[in-house]
Amino acid sequence: MPSFRGTPGKEPAETGPVATVDTDDIALPDRFGWWSDMVGREVMPVSIRSPHARRFRGWAEAMELPRSRLAAFGFSPLTARRSPAQIRREDPEDGFLVLVREGRVRLEQGRNDVGLGPGDMSLFSSSRPLACDFVDTGAPVHITLLRLPLALLPLSGNRADRLLAEPLPAGTASGALLVPYLTSLPKAARTASPAELARLGTIAVDLATSLFAARLDDRRALPAESRRTVLLARIDAFIEQHLDDPSLGPAAVAAHHHMSVRTLHHLFRDERESVAATIRRRRLERCRGDLAEPGLLHLTVGEIALRRGFRHPADFSRAFRRAYGVPPSEVRAGHALNAP
Repeated sequence: MPSFRGTPGKEPAETGPVATVDTDDIALPDRFGWWSDMVGREVMPVSIRSPHARRFRGWAEAMELPRSRLAAFGFSPLTARRSPAQIRREDPEDGFLVLVREGRVRLEQGRNDVGLGPGDMSLFSSSRPLACDFVDTGAPVHITLLRLPLALLPLSGNRADRLLAEPLPAGTASGALLVPYLTSLPKAARTASPAELARLGTIAVDLATSLFAARLDDRRALPAESRRTVLLARIDAFIEQHLDDPSLGPAAVAAHHHMSVRTLHHLFRDERESVAATIRRRRLERCRGDLAEPGLLHLTVGEIALRRGFRHPADFSRAFRRAYGVPPSEVRAGHALNAP
């Protein structure tokens, strides 16, 4: 668990595995100094400066994951430098995948120099001198950092160095999955069991590894298990996007991903539920939410079932009763009594 220790006057808030801190809890004269110390502990030692040092504002949330750490930051614009002397004093030999959520960032490392905007990603290392400018656009900068021990990545020789301060392809399949995944992960982690958290962390690392392999144009860099995890994540996103389509089923999922239905079932062999069961459960969850939504009281139970991908309302009612122990009409009636 990230400690965020040393917060003057207040302990950091913790919700499950996620720790959060906000400089609003710190006296104004102490904020920038505390932020500098916190970055040195929780990320790596750097020298920072800011034109907003006297009225600095920042917040952070962080969570430990298997083989990695995820942190989200929002802060007043600043510059950060990591010198050879700082590297000699302390080098965790980590890589940091940075995702810019709001603002603009200029990153320089090695011989590379990249400008990043919202939705852009790049990689930097704790083992090389670094210059990072969080550009002052009149608003706070928001970033997400995924910390990855470089020794654990399947990038031999100087392959990781080739990625430093280079734009990473957010438009690839793994990139398109990774951006929303990293953004939503802290919220999901707050209610996850330890086993679920371990799986979430593994998916994050495997998606990042797939992104690096795409940038290097070398899928061979991916271990077989990582390729499987990334493929499952792609299938999961496809199901979520097409859940309301009544034609969605194992055959449609397999066809979209250019595999046989038999191969798809084999892929899900070690998962908690089959493809068909996953689709049915998620449709039922959406229907249950709709039945409890006061703004949808004008729709009948059958209409809700049809709009969420069920072909026959009677089949939906039977599946709903098996899943939740009550018919959907009772759920609707109970919420209708509480409607304004």
